[in-house]
Amino acid sequence: MLKKLIQSLRSPRKRQPHPRTTPLVLSKRQHPLGRQQISRNALSVIERLQHSGYQAYAVGGCVRDLLLGLPPKDFDVATSATPEQVRAAFRNARVIGRRFKLVHVHFGREIIEVATFRAGHVEQARPDNQQSAHHESGRILRDNVYGTLEEDAERRDFTINALYYDPGSERILDYAHGVHDIRNQLIRLIGNPEQRYQEDPVRMLRAVRFAAKLDFDIERHTAAPIRRLAPLLRDIPAARLFEEVLKLFLSGQAEITFDLLCQYDLFAPLFPASAKALQRNPRYSEALIRQALINTDQRIAEGKPVTPAFLFAALLWPALAPRAAQLQERGLPASVALQDAAQELVIEQCKHTAVPKRFTIPMREIWDMQERLPRRSGKRADLLLENPRFRAGYDFLLLRESAGEQTDGLGEWWTLYQEASDSQRRQMIRQLGQRDSATPDEPASAAPRKRRRGGKRRRGPRSEQAGE
Repeated sequence: MLKKLIQSLRSPRKRQPHPRTTPLVLSKRQHPLGRQQISRNALSVIERLQHSGYQAYAVGGCVRDLLLGLPPKDFDVATSATPEQVRAAFRNARVIGRRFKLVHVHFGREIIEVATFRAGHVEQARPDNQQSAHHESGRILRDNVYGTLEEDAERRDFTINALYYDPGSERILDYAHGVHDIRNQLIRLIGNPEQRYQEDPVRMLRAVRFAAKLDFDIERHTAAPIRRLAPLLRDIPAARLFEEVLKLFLSGQAEITFDLLCQYDLFAPLFPASAKALQRNPRYSEALIRQALINTDQRIAEGKPVTPAFLFAALLWPALAPRAAQLQERGLPASVALQDAAQELVIEQCKHTAVPKRFTIPMREIWDMQERLPRRSGKRADLLLENPRFRAGYDFLLLRESAGEQTDGLGEWWTLYQEASDSQRRQMIRQLGQRDSATPDEPASAAPRKRRRGGKRRRGPRSEQAGE
């Protein structure tokens, strides 16, 4: 007996399966997480499902974040109950999704997302389940094959998200060495990285997002295929990529996220025109985008609102300005050139990330304001101040100047004009009228005059000189 034990100790240890079929169980003495930290609504969902005879756990990001001492954004539940069984247990629940059916249980403004345990992606359907369908590239098109808790842990994307917390026993079940990777600050995919990225290329973006959010490193095997497989993102629906872009850049770590996207060649599939602009004019393009992302991170840190319209306006401006300049060289007026270039660029961009009209319209208005801000003669300056997009356009002008763009002091002029009294503003307008007619402002301000009637056009210069 002793001889066999010695031989077993001397024999090389087999590498632990990844993930484990038997979890590492952490008792409440072995981790800092307590049930009082779990949303009471999530506890209610878990306890009702357990009392109904189903397995149910808090899972994924909420467990990970609580172990890291971070406030969870939301609380997700994994259960052995099917979506229909979950819906039957809660009046305030509804099933959503097609590729991946989930149940949202509504408690006022809080939504607890409940997912049924999923199995691995097999070729043959299991009884009473829908078969997973794959794209020829390996991408999963449907994912409603239900399975066991162990199988659910195996099909999750990252080890740090394969953690299950049972509020009743206050134990954590760790199937994929997730606690180890949290301690070592690593983002590691479960399973073969290349296969997992082919199943869902968005996992490459999630790896970057978690690395930026948690200040973790992407484990080398997980990182290795990303650059080569980055083009797979072009096959992802543009609407889904838009939602992923919002998560990437509106989570408070936009600047470091941008660096990681560029490092792993993931920025170009999302913003191809901007990526080309970064190659053509790297100093200006990167400075403008980076400063916009820094400003976004700062506003989020200060609890101020941020708008995707401004963010997308900044991300695309390095590609827009050269196009508008080319159209002007062909003889188009500045305003028309900018509008035509903007329309073309927005159409192109929406093929990659489907930006909704509620953002593209204000985004184009911010761009249009860049052509209007130099036109300040007569009453135009005051009319621009009253424009609801003035503040965003003014901030965007300052952003352009911070990136090194020369505007002949336009940003400083508008800063002073907003703070000036009425008499000071009239004086500033008079000083503009005394400039040489060959200044850059004149052609821009002359174009609208052609659309006015003759009498108003004759009175315009006299009014400007009078400071009206």
